[in-house]
Amino acid sequence: MIEPEVHRDQEVWSAIQSELQRQEDQLELIASENHASREVIDAMGTVLTNKYAEGYPGRRYYGGCEHVDTVEDLARNRARSLFGSERANAQPHSGTQANMGALMALCSPRDKVLGMSLDHGGHLSHGHPKNFSGVFYDFHSYGVNKSTERIDMDEVRDLARSVRPRVLLAGASAYSRTIDFAAFAEIAREVDAHFMVDMAHIAGLVAGGQHPSPVPHADVVTMTTHKTLRGPRGGLIVCTKDWIKQINSAIFPGGQGGPLMHVIAAKAIALQEASQPEFAAYQANVVENARVLAETLVERGFRIVSGGTDNHVMLVDVGSRGITGADAEDALHAVDLTCNKNLIPYDERPPMQASGIRLGTAAITTRGLGSAECARLGGWIADVLTNPGVASVAARVRGEVAEVARAFPIYA
Repeated sequence: MIEPEVHRDQEVWSAIQSELQRQEDQLELIASENHASREVIDAMGTVLTNKYAEGYPGRRYYGGCEHVDTVEDLARNRARSLFGSERANAQPHSGTQANMGALMALCSPRDKVLGMSLDHGGHLSHGHPKNFSGVFYDFHSYGVNKSTERIDMDEVRDLARSVRPRVLLAGASAYSRTIDFAAFAEIAREVDAHFMVDMAHIAGLVAGGQHPSPVPHADVVTMTTHKTLRGPRGGLIVCTKDWIKQINSAIFPGGQGGPLMHVIAAKAIALQEASQPEFAAYQANVVENARVLAETLVERGFRIVSGGTDNHVMLVDVGSRGITGADAEDALHAVDLTCNKNLIPYDERPPMQASGIRLGTAAITTRGLGSAECARLGGWIADVLTNPGVASVAARVRGEVAEVARAFPIYA
Protein backbone atom coordinates (compact mmCIF):
# COMPACT_ATOMS: atom_id res chain seq x y z
CA MET A 1 0.00 0.00 0.00
CA ILE A 2 1.10 3.55 -0.68
CA GLU A 3 1.29 5.68 2.45
CA PRO A 4 1.49 9.45 1.92
CA GLU A 5 4.33 11.19 3.74
CA VAL A 6 2.01 13.98 4.83
CA HIS A 7 -1.52 15.18 4.19
CA ARG A 8 -0.94 18.64 2.75
CA ASP A 9 -4.55 19.66 2.16
CA GLN A 10 -5.49 20.23 5.74
CA GLU A 11 -8.86 21.77 4.89
CA VAL A 12 -10.08 18.54 3.33
CA TRP A 13 -8.46 16.22 5.85
CA SER A 14 -9.81 18.25 8.73
CA ALA A 15 -13.33 17.78 7.38
CA ILE A 16 -12.71 14.05 6.94
CA GLN A 17 -11.45 13.74 10.50
CA SER A 18 -14.48 15.65 11.75
CA GLU A 19 -16.79 13.29 9.88
CA LEU A 20 -15.04 10.28 11.40
CA GLN A 21 -15.54 11.80 14.84
CA ARG A 22 -19.21 12.52 14.08
CA GLN A 23 -19.79 8.90 13.13
CA GLU A 24 -18.07 7.69 16.28
CA ASP A 25 -19.99 10.10 18.53
CA GLN A 26 -23.47 9.67 17.05
CA LEU A 27 -25.67 6.61 16.71
CA GLU A 28 -26.62 6.19 13.06
CA LEU A 29 -30.29 5.32 12.54
CA ILE A 30 -30.59 6.28 8.88
CA ALA A 31 -31.77 3.03 7.31
CA SER A 32 -29.75 3.49 4.12
CA GLU A 33 -26.41 3.92 5.91
CA ASN A 34 -23.91 1.51 7.40
CA HIS A 35 -20.27 1.36 8.49
CA ALA A 36 -18.01 -0.41 6.00
CA SER A 37 -15.08 -2.47 7.20
CA ARG A 38 -11.54 -1.11 7.23
CA GLU A 39 -10.60 -3.46 4.38
CA VAL A 40 -13.46 -2.19 2.22
CA ILE A 41 -12.43 1.40 2.91
CA ASP A 42 -8.75 0.63 2.27
CA ALA A 43 -9.56 -0.82 -1.17
CA MET A 44 -11.14 2.46 -2.25
CA GLY A 45 -7.87 4.28 -1.59
CA THR A 46 -5.70 2.16 -3.88
CA VAL A 47 -3.98 2.74 -7.22
CA LEU A 48 -6.90 1.05 -8.97
CA THR A 49 -8.42 4.53 -9.07
CA ASN A 50 -5.79 5.39 -11.71
CA LYS A 51 -6.94 2.76 -14.22
CA TYR A 52 -9.34 3.30 -17.09
CA ALA A 53 -11.08 0.02 -17.96
CA GLU A 54 -13.98 0.77 -20.30
CA GLY A 55 -15.66 -2.47 -21.32
CA TYR A 56 -15.65 -5.79 -19.48
CA PRO A 57 -12.98 -8.34 -18.49
CA GLY A 58 -11.34 -9.71 -21.62
CA ARG A 59 -12.98 -7.04 -23.79
CA ARG A 60 -11.55 -3.66 -22.75
CA TYR A 61 -11.06 -0.54 -24.85
CA TYR A 62 -7.74 0.23 -23.07
CA GLY A 63 -4.67 -1.90 -22.57
CA GLY A 64 -3.07 -2.81 -19.26
CA CYS A 65 -6.28 -4.21 -17.73
CA GLU A 66 -5.09 -7.68 -16.75
CA HIS A 67 -5.14 -6.99 -13.00
CA VAL A 68 -8.38 -5.03 -12.90
CA ASP A 69 -9.91 -7.85 -14.94
CA THR A 70 -9.04 -10.17 -12.07
CA VAL A 71 -10.71 -7.81 -9.59
CA GLU A 72 -13.90 -7.44 -11.62
CA ASP A 73 -14.15 -11.18 -12.23
CA LEU A 74 -13.88 -11.73 -8.48
CA ALA A 75 -16.68 -9.23 -7.84
CA ARG A 76 -18.97 -10.75 -10.47
CA ASN A 77 -18.33 -14.34 -9.44
CA ARG A 78 -18.78 -13.57 -5.74
CA ALA A 79 -22.06 -11.79 -6.47
CA ARG A 80 -23.30 -14.78 -8.44
CA SER A 81 -22.31 -17.17 -5.68
CA LEU A 82 -23.72 -15.07 -2.85
CA PHE A 83 -27.12 -14.49 -4.45
CA GLY A 84 -27.42 -17.67 -6.50
CA SER A 85 -27.75 -15.81 -9.78
CA GLU A 86 -26.73 -16.87 -13.27
CA ARG A 87 -24.98 -13.62 -14.16
CA ALA A 88 -23.83 -10.36 -12.54
CA ASN A 89 -22.66 -6.85 -13.44
CA ALA A 90 -20.55 -5.06 -10.80
CA GLN A 91 -20.04 -1.77 -12.62
CA PRO A 92 -23.03 0.46 -11.67
CA HIS A 93 -21.82 3.53 -9.80
CA SER A 94 -24.99 3.66 -7.68
CA GLY A 95 -28.32 1.99 -7.11
CA THR A 96 -30.05 4.55 -9.31
CA GLN A 97 -27.62 3.86 -12.16
CA ALA A 98 -28.23 0.15 -11.67
CA ASN A 99 -31.94 0.86 -12.06
CA MET A 100 -31.25 2.95 -15.13
CA GLY A 101 -29.33 0.08 -16.69
CA ALA A 102 -32.02 -2.43 -15.81
CA LEU A 103 -34.82 -0.34 -17.29
CA MET A 104 -32.80 0.39 -20.44
CA ALA A 105 -32.31 -3.36 -20.85
CA LEU A 106 -35.88 -4.41 -20.10
CA CYS A 107 -37.91 -1.83 -22.00
CA SER A 108 -37.87 1.15 -24.36
CA PRO A 109 -38.47 4.84 -23.66
CA ARG A 110 -42.15 5.64 -23.00
CA ASP A 111 -42.96 2.00 -22.24
CA LYS A 112 -45.22 1.49 -19.24
CA VAL A 113 -43.64 0.51 -15.92
CA LEU A 114 -45.55 -0.30 -12.74
CA GLY A 115 -43.68 0.35 -9.47
CA MET A 116 -44.25 1.36 -5.87
CA SER A 117 -45.23 4.96 -5.20
CA LEU A 118 -42.55 7.09 -3.54
CA ASP A 119 -45.22 8.47 -1.21
CA HIS A 120 -45.87 4.94 0.06
CA GLY A 121 -42.27 3.79 0.42
CA GLY A 122 -40.87 3.51 -3.10
CA HIS A 123 -37.76 5.24 -4.48
CA LEU A 124 -37.01 8.28 -6.63
CA SER A 125 -35.78 6.01 -9.42
CA HIS A 126 -39.14 4.21 -9.47
CA GLY A 127 -40.88 6.92 -11.44
CA HIS A 128 -40.47 10.32 -9.78
CA PRO A 129 -41.31 12.88 -12.49
CA LYS A 130 -37.99 14.73 -12.11
CA ASN A 131 -35.91 11.53 -12.05
CA PHE A 132 -34.71 9.84 -15.25
CA SER A 133 -37.26 7.08 -14.60
CA GLY A 134 -40.23 9.43 -14.70
CA VAL A 135 -38.80 11.49 -17.55
CA PHE A 136 -38.14 8.62 -19.96
CA TYR A 137 -40.70 5.97 -18.97
CA ASP A 138 -44.46 5.96 -18.49
CA PHE A 139 -44.55 5.05 -14.82
CA HIS A 140 -47.68 3.97 -12.97
CA SER A 141 -47.74 3.35 -9.22
CA TYR A 142 -49.19 0.96 -6.71
CA GLY A 143 -49.21 1.78 -3.01
CA VAL A 144 -50.14 0.20 0.29
CA ASN A 145 -53.63 -0.55 1.52
CA LYS A 146 -54.94 2.36 3.59
CA SER A 147 -56.12 0.21 6.48
CA THR A 148 -53.25 -2.31 6.68
CA GLU A 149 -50.46 -0.08 5.29
CA ARG A 150 -49.12 -3.16 3.53
CA ILE A 151 -48.88 -4.07 -0.13
CA ASP A 152 -52.14 -5.74 -1.19
CA MET A 153 -51.27 -8.18 -3.96
CA ASP A 154 -54.87 -8.28 -5.18
CA GLU A 155 -54.71 -4.52 -5.69
CA VAL A 156 -51.37 -4.86 -7.50
CA ARG A 157 -52.86 -7.54 -9.75
CA ASP A 158 -55.89 -5.42 -10.60
CA LEU A 159 -53.68 -2.45 -11.43
CA ALA A 160 -51.31 -4.57 -13.52
CA ARG A 161 -54.24 -5.95 -15.51
CA SER A 162 -55.42 -2.41 -16.16
CA VAL A 163 -52.04 -0.82 -16.97
CA ARG A 164 -50.48 -3.81 -18.80
CA PRO A 165 -46.91 -2.66 -18.01
CA ARG A 166 -43.86 -3.76 -19.93
CA VAL A 167 -42.00 -4.01 -16.60
CA LEU A 168 -43.37 -4.79 -13.14
CA LEU A 169 -41.00 -3.35 -10.52
CA ALA A 170 -40.91 -4.47 -6.87
CA GLY A 171 -38.80 -2.97 -4.12
CA ALA A 172 -38.88 -0.06 -1.70
CA SER A 173 -36.83 2.39 0.34
CA ALA A 174 -39.24 2.71 3.26
CA TYR A 175 -41.31 -0.46 3.58
CA SER A 176 -40.96 -2.56 6.70
CA ARG A 177 -42.69 -5.76 5.67
CA THR A 178 -41.60 -8.87 3.79
CA ILE A 179 -42.14 -8.55 0.04
CA ASP A 180 -43.77 -11.53 -1.67
CA PHE A 181 -41.60 -11.83 -4.76
CA ALA A 182 -43.25 -15.05 -5.90
CA ALA A 183 -46.64 -13.31 -5.99
CA PHE A 184 -45.19 -10.39 -7.95
CA ALA A 185 -43.62 -12.81 -10.44
CA GLU A 186 -46.96 -14.56 -10.94
CA ILE A 187 -48.62 -11.22 -11.73
CA ALA A 188 -45.82 -10.30 -14.14
CA ARG A 189 -46.28 -13.56 -16.02
CA GLU A 190 -50.04 -13.04 -16.16
CA VAL A 191 -49.75 -9.62 -17.82
CA ASP A 192 -46.71 -10.59 -19.94
CA ALA A 193 -44.39 -8.14 -18.16
CA HIS A 194 -40.73 -8.45 -17.33
CA PHE A 195 -40.16 -8.66 -13.57
CA MET A 196 -37.54 -6.40 -12.01
CA VAL A 197 -36.67 -6.14 -8.33
CA ASP A 198 -34.78 -3.32 -6.61
CA MET A 199 -33.52 -4.84 -3.36
CA ALA A 200 -31.21 -1.95 -2.47
CA HIS A 201 -32.35 -1.91 1.14
CA ILE A 202 -32.62 -5.62 1.82
CA ALA A 203 -29.66 -7.03 -0.15
CA GLY A 204 -27.74 -7.81 3.04
CA LEU A 205 -30.81 -9.40 4.63
CA VAL A 206 -31.26 -11.59 1.56
CA ALA A 207 -27.59 -12.57 1.63
CA GLY A 208 -27.87 -13.37 5.34
CA GLY A 209 -31.05 -15.42 4.99
CA GLN A 210 -33.32 -12.93 6.76
CA HIS A 211 -35.55 -12.12 3.77
CA PRO A 212 -36.76 -14.29 0.88
CA SER A 213 -34.61 -13.87 -2.22
CA PRO A 214 -36.06 -12.33 -5.38
CA VAL A 215 -33.39 -13.95 -7.56
CA PRO A 216 -35.31 -17.18 -8.35
CA HIS A 217 -38.31 -15.12 -9.45
CA ALA A 218 -37.02 -12.01 -11.23
CA ASP A 219 -35.50 -11.37 -14.62
CA VAL A 220 -33.23 -8.66 -13.22
CA VAL A 221 -32.39 -7.70 -9.62
CA THR A 222 -30.65 -4.43 -8.74
CA MET A 223 -29.16 -3.40 -5.42
CA THR A 224 -26.79 -1.05 -3.66
CA THR A 225 -23.70 -2.35 -1.94
CA HIS A 226 -23.54 0.17 0.92
CA LYS A 227 -26.75 -0.35 2.91
CA THR A 228 -27.41 -3.67 4.63
CA LEU A 229 -24.76 -5.30 2.42
CA ARG A 230 -22.21 -3.13 4.29
CA GLY A 231 -19.88 -2.46 1.39
CA PRO A 232 -18.72 0.64 -0.52
CA ARG A 233 -21.11 3.15 -2.03
CA GLY A 234 -22.16 1.64 -5.34
CA GLY A 235 -24.60 -0.50 -7.28
CA LEU A 236 -24.79 -4.11 -8.44
CA ILE A 237 -27.01 -6.09 -10.81
CA VAL A 238 -27.69 -9.82 -10.91
CA CYS A 239 -29.83 -11.39 -13.61
CA THR A 240 -30.60 -14.47 -15.64
CA LYS A 241 -28.30 -15.46 -18.48
CA ASP A 242 -30.95 -14.33 -20.96
CA TRP A 243 -30.57 -10.69 -19.87
CA ILE A 244 -26.85 -10.23 -19.22
CA LYS A 245 -25.97 -9.04 -22.74
CA GLN A 246 -28.64 -6.34 -22.60
CA ILE A 247 -27.65 -5.38 -19.06
CA ASN A 248 -23.97 -5.10 -19.93
CA SER A 249 -24.70 -2.91 -22.96
CA ALA A 250 -27.08 -0.73 -20.96
CA ILE A 251 -24.44 -0.06 -18.29
CA PHE A 252 -21.57 0.43 -20.75
CA PRO A 253 -21.78 2.20 -23.10
CA GLY A 254 -25.44 2.92 -22.36
CA GLY A 255 -25.25 4.91 -19.15
CA GLN A 256 -21.65 4.95 -17.93
CA GLY A 257 -18.10 5.28 -19.18
CA GLY A 258 -15.11 3.90 -17.33
CA PRO A 259 -15.92 1.79 -14.28
CA LEU A 260 -14.62 2.74 -10.83
CA MET A 261 -12.19 -0.13 -10.40
CA HIS A 262 -11.17 0.85 -6.85
CA VAL A 263 -14.84 0.69 -5.84
CA ILE A 264 -15.35 -2.62 -7.66
CA ALA A 265 -12.42 -4.01 -5.64
CA ALA A 266 -14.18 -2.86 -2.48
CA LYS A 267 -17.40 -4.49 -3.70
CA ALA A 268 -15.54 -7.77 -4.18
CA ILE A 269 -14.23 -7.61 -0.61
CA ALA A 270 -17.68 -6.79 0.79
CA LEU A 271 -19.24 -9.69 -1.11
CA GLN A 272 -16.61 -12.02 0.35
CA GLU A 273 -17.37 -10.67 3.84
CA ALA A 274 -21.09 -11.23 3.24
CA SER A 275 -20.49 -14.90 2.45
CA GLN A 276 -19.13 -15.62 5.95
CA PRO A 277 -21.21 -17.19 8.77
CA GLU A 278 -20.72 -14.15 10.99
CA PHE A 279 -22.47 -12.00 8.39
CA ALA A 280 -25.60 -14.15 8.62
CA ALA A 281 -25.47 -13.79 12.40
CA TYR A 282 -25.12 -10.03 11.99
CA GLN A 283 -28.21 -9.86 9.79
CA ALA A 284 -30.23 -11.86 12.31
CA ASN A 285 -29.20 -9.32 14.93
CA VAL A 286 -30.19 -6.45 12.62
CA VAL A 287 -33.73 -7.82 12.37
CA GLU A 288 -33.99 -8.58 16.08
CA ASN A 289 -32.76 -5.11 16.98
CA ALA A 290 -35.37 -3.55 14.69
CA ARG A 291 -38.10 -5.63 16.32
CA VAL A 292 -37.04 -4.55 19.81
CA LEU A 293 -36.76 -0.89 18.82
CA ALA A 294 -40.20 -0.90 17.22
CA GLU A 295 -41.83 -2.69 20.15
CA THR A 296 -40.25 -0.26 22.63
CA LEU A 297 -41.61 2.73 20.71
CA VAL A 298 -45.07 1.15 20.58
CA GLU A 299 -44.96 0.59 24.33
CA ARG A 300 -44.21 4.30 24.70
CA GLY A 301 -47.28 5.24 22.67
CA PHE A 302 -45.84 5.73 19.20
CA ARG A 303 -47.47 4.23 16.12
CA ILE A 304 -45.31 2.20 13.75
CA VAL A 305 -46.61 2.21 10.18
CA SER A 306 -48.13 -1.22 9.35
CA GLY A 307 -47.88 -2.16 13.02
CA GLY A 308 -44.24 -3.21 13.12
CA THR A 309 -41.32 -4.43 11.05
CA ASP A 310 -40.05 -7.64 9.46
CA ASN A 311 -36.71 -6.21 8.37
CA HIS A 312 -34.20 -3.50 9.36
CA VAL A 313 -36.42 -0.45 8.85
CA MET A 314 -39.50 1.13 10.40
CA LEU A 315 -41.58 4.24 9.82
CA VAL A 316 -42.63 6.01 12.99
CA ASP A 317 -45.75 8.18 12.77
CA VAL A 318 -44.76 11.27 14.76
CA GLY A 319 -47.44 13.43 13.17
CA SER A 320 -50.06 11.73 15.30
CA ARG A 321 -48.13 13.04 18.32
CA GLY A 322 -48.38 16.61 17.07
CA ILE A 323 -44.89 17.09 15.60
CA THR A 324 -43.52 16.97 12.08
CA GLY A 325 -40.94 14.52 10.83
CA ALA A 326 -38.59 17.44 10.19
CA ASP A 327 -38.87 18.64 13.79
CA ALA A 328 -38.38 15.09 15.09
CA GLU A 329 -35.28 14.66 12.93
CA ASP A 330 -33.80 17.90 14.29
CA ALA A 331 -34.65 17.05 17.91
CA LEU A 332 -33.00 13.64 17.67
CA HIS A 333 -29.96 14.97 15.84
CA ALA A 334 -29.46 17.43 18.71
CA VAL A 335 -28.96 14.46 21.06
CA ASP A 336 -26.66 12.61 18.61
CA LEU A 337 -29.29 10.23 17.20
CA THR A 338 -29.25 10.56 13.41
CA CYS A 339 -32.35 9.69 11.37
CA ASN A 340 -34.38 11.18 8.52
CA LYS A 341 -37.84 12.64 8.13
CA ASN A 342 -40.04 10.53 5.86
CA LEU A 343 -43.49 10.60 4.38
CA ILE A 344 -45.89 8.02 5.76
CA PRO A 345 -48.59 6.49 3.55
CA TYR A 346 -51.39 8.94 2.78
CA ASP A 347 -49.38 11.72 4.41
CA GLU A 348 -51.06 15.13 4.36
CA ARG A 349 -47.82 17.02 5.02
CA PRO A 350 -45.33 17.97 2.28
CA PRO A 351 -42.13 15.90 1.92
CA MET A 352 -39.85 18.47 3.56
CA GLN A 353 -42.01 18.38 6.69
CA ALA A 354 -43.51 14.87 6.57
CA SER A 355 -45.38 13.08 9.33
CA GLY A 356 -42.87 10.33 9.94
CA ILE A 357 -39.29 9.45 10.63
CA ARG A 358 -37.52 6.45 9.16
CA LEU A 359 -35.33 4.42 11.50
CA GLY A 360 -33.00 1.55 10.66
CA THR A 361 -30.77 -0.76 12.68
CA ALA A 362 -28.05 -1.83 10.21
CA ALA A 363 -25.40 0.67 11.31
CA ILE A 364 -25.92 0.41 15.07
CA THR A 365 -25.82 -3.38 14.81
CA THR A 366 -22.52 -3.17 12.93
CA ARG A 367 -20.97 -1.35 15.88
CA GLY A 368 -22.24 -4.04 18.27
CA LEU A 369 -25.44 -2.74 19.84
CA GLY A 370 -27.85 -5.48 20.87
CA SER A 371 -31.44 -5.79 22.02
CA ALA A 372 -30.76 -4.26 25.45
CA GLU A 373 -29.23 -1.14 23.88
CA CYS A 374 -32.05 -0.93 21.34
CA ALA A 375 -34.61 -0.96 24.14
CA ARG A 376 -32.75 1.96 25.73
CA LEU A 377 -32.57 3.63 22.35
CA GLY A 378 -36.34 3.42 21.95
CA GLY A 379 -36.73 4.99 25.37
CA TRP A 380 -34.40 7.86 24.45
CA ILE A 381 -36.32 8.57 21.25
CA ALA A 382 -39.60 8.56 23.13
CA ASP A 383 -38.21 10.79 25.90
CA VAL A 384 -36.99 13.41 23.43
CA LEU A 385 -40.06 13.42 21.20
CA THR A 386 -42.56 13.55 24.06
CA ASN A 387 -40.65 16.39 25.72
CA PRO A 388 -39.80 18.71 22.82
CA GLY A 389 -37.71 21.67 23.84
CA VAL A 390 -37.06 20.43 27.39
CA ALA A 391 -33.34 21.08 27.83
CA SER A 392 -32.89 18.81 30.83
CA VAL A 393 -34.27 15.81 28.97
CA ALA A 394 -32.11 16.52 25.92
CA ALA A 395 -28.99 16.90 28.07
CA ARG A 396 -29.60 13.62 29.90
CA VAL A 397 -30.25 11.68 26.70
CA ARG A 398 -27.23 13.18 24.95
CA GLY A 399 -25.03 12.09 27.82
CA GLU A 400 -26.41 8.55 27.82
CA VAL A 401 -26.03 8.30 24.04
CA ALA A 402 -22.39 9.37 24.42
CA GLU A 403 -21.77 6.60 26.94
CA VAL A 404 -23.11 3.95 24.57
CA ALA A 405 -21.22 5.38 21.58
CA ARG A 406 -17.97 5.19 23.54
CA ALA A 407 -18.74 1.64 24.65
CA PHE A 408 -19.31 0.52 21.05
CA PRO A 409 -16.68 2.23 18.84
CA ILE A 410 -16.80 1.71 15.09
CA TYR A 411 -13.13 1.68 14.11
CA ALA A 412 -11.22 1.53 17.39
